Amino acid sequence: MTVNSGSPAWYLRRLSRMGPREVGGRVGDTVRRRRWRSEPPDCPSVTGARFTAVLPAGTFAAIPPDAAKRLIAEADRLMYGHAEYFGVVRDDMTDPDWWCDPKTGRRAPWGYAFDVPYRNEDAVGDIKQIWEPSRHQYLTQLAAAYAITGDERYAERVAEHLRSWWKANPPLRGVHWISGIELGIRLLSWVWIRRLLDGWPGAAGLFEDNPVALNQIWHHQRWLAAFPSRGSSANNHVVAEAAGQFAASCAFGWFPSSARWRTGALRSLERHLRSNTFPSGLNRELATEYHGLVLELGLAAVAEADAADVPVPETIRLVLLRMTDALAAVVDNRLRPPRQGDADDGHGLVVDGEGTDRWASLLATGDAVFGRLAWWPTVTGTDVRTPLLAALIRTYANKGTAPAVARPASRPGHFADAGMTILRGPAEIWCRCDGGPHGFLSIAAHAHADALSVEVRHDGVDVLADPGTFCYHGQPEWRQYFRSTLGHNTLQLDDSDQSVSGGPFLWTRQARSRVLVADASDASGGGTARWCAEHDGYQPSVHRRRVELTAASQELRIVDEVRGRHGPHRAVRLAFHLGPAIAADLADNRAVLTWTRDGEDRSAVLDLPGQLSWRSHRGETDPPLGWYSPGFGRKEPATTLVGTGFADGSGPLGEFTTVLRFRGPGDE
Repeated sequence: MTVNSGSPAWYLRRLSRMGPREVGGRVGDTVRRRRWRSEPPDCPSVTGARFTAVLPAGTFAAIPPDAAKRLIAEADRLMYGHAEYFGVVRDDMTDPDWWCDPKTGRRAPWGYAFDVPYRNEDAVGDIKQIWEPSRHQYLTQLAAAYAITGDERYAERVAEHLRSWWKANPPLRGVHWISGIELGIRLLSWVWIRRLLDGWPGAAGLFEDNPVALNQIWHHQRWLAAFPSRGSSANNHVVAEAAGQFAASCAFGWFPSSARWRTGALRSLERHLRSNTFPSGLNRELATEYHGLVLELGLAAVAEADAADVPVPETIRLVLLRMTDALAAVVDNRLRPPRQGDADDGHGLVVDGEGTDRWASLLATGDAVFGRLAWWPTVTGTDVRTPLLAALIRTYANKGTAPAVARPASRPGHFADAGMTILRGPAEIWCRCDGGPHGFLSIAAHAHADALSVEVRHDGVDVLADPGTFCYHGQPEWRQYFRSTLGHNTLQLDDSDQSVSGGPFLWTRQARSRVLVADASDASGGGTARWCAEHDGYQPSVHRRRVELTAASQELRIVDEVRGRHGPHRAVRLAFHLGPAIAADLADNRAVLTWTRDGEDRSAVLDLPGQLSWRSHRGETDPPLGWYSPGFGRKEPATTLVGTGFADGSGPLGEFTTVLRFRGPGDE
């Protein structure tokens, strides 16, 4: 069941997931918001402020020419007013309306920030369409283009837009003063804008000599110190808040409270980087894009610390090291990580142009900062961000010390704490098996009901695909579909999700999974890799799944069992979502899959359980079925094969076998 966010039922469900300490903190937040409404403070006067956290000489010469070319092309598009956010193309970025959602045409209402009903699309519009440009990451791109080219047109556009934004969004007024993650990322953008504009004659007048800028920077930090994400909401948001606060208090440390803010933000960053990350290095939200976001934020924060000569706990660097090694371990042969959990295209620091591979960039930065291991995949792409961060961060090589942690001697395939297993086979066969926890913290905000789901790729092409996320607010039927059990490659009983939703970012009952077997030996050298897990989301029944990847036959076998006590006719639906590049010819319980990769025709045969009745679905809307979301706000039709039938707990109806066999050249 889905409950609209902001309804009385939602508030009750949300309250039920909080502990006493969180409730007390939120009550204090409410009191503080009321007091701030009537007592707006003034920024303390600042004299003699100077920006010293500059990049070392020669940094820009280290930027690869092709990466610089992509960035400048992106900056030129922005100069002409062209940008795209979550599938919506905008041509108004020469003079943006900071409060308008171009998708719905609605403008967010004016007023005290905490009165704005930002979850209500009818009143505000699509909030992410409004918020995203105001992260000012497109301005970091323009500032980087100035730093590389010296062309003052880019710097002048940045200054024009910052002054416009500051004027339109005074402290505590309007939609851009509601969410801490927005304030944190915006502060980080401002730090980098000031750094990248350092050679421009107007830089000091735009920032440290500008009372309006000082007022904005001070109020952003005061807000973040007062309203941190708490308790069940202390996920990636609190990391962004702490990273932005820390970066600003290091680079813009001009205020009486700067030292206190810096100390508090560093303490929060260290605590929450650890709490948001498994010991294996994977992100506890089990949402891959948030692994990338948190890693980017952490690296950016360490860069500010080292630029300002502020000591940071070694635990921060070690968490970032483990996250980087884990990322290197889970990507496929084309450097694509799993498509697991929510994804909203969120980035911590953007200084690259379109076409830059995010994950290759993170691995390149990891190589520069920590040093690559022998088993890491080769990174062939280039980026702007790596040379910039590497110029500031004190690498282990520069420190003359080795990391105080044992790094994996060979590529890990099983992450027991996260319940993720990667099976690898010949011909670049990659299979992710999900037997992990249902998200992070009591609300598991960014989790999907995807227990025991599999994701299979062949040479980087989605064959059995995780459909993605598509949306958060405003379209509840689509939000429900993309995070539902039916929306993943797993088994559903009695038309129910394994876990129970209480709202778009709230789960009130969570299925518990456990991995029984995880032999992730690389099957490309011969033999068979195996995985088996089960979950209790269909009590009193148990869903158990076995997966075997056999090298010799290039075959993936999936066996689903419905075990335990249940009635004689529990309805079963087994779904397999194909990637958008896959064409499927379904006849009875066999589907022939075909696709093209690098100009070469490829194929596979999918033999489906014969005791189920199979149908192909594509691009259906009532209800949604047969869709793939390549990025937030975007979706495209894709084929989904759904088998329906019954399980009686004994004999053949309680066990369902699926075999995916990849064909080599010349195979019939």
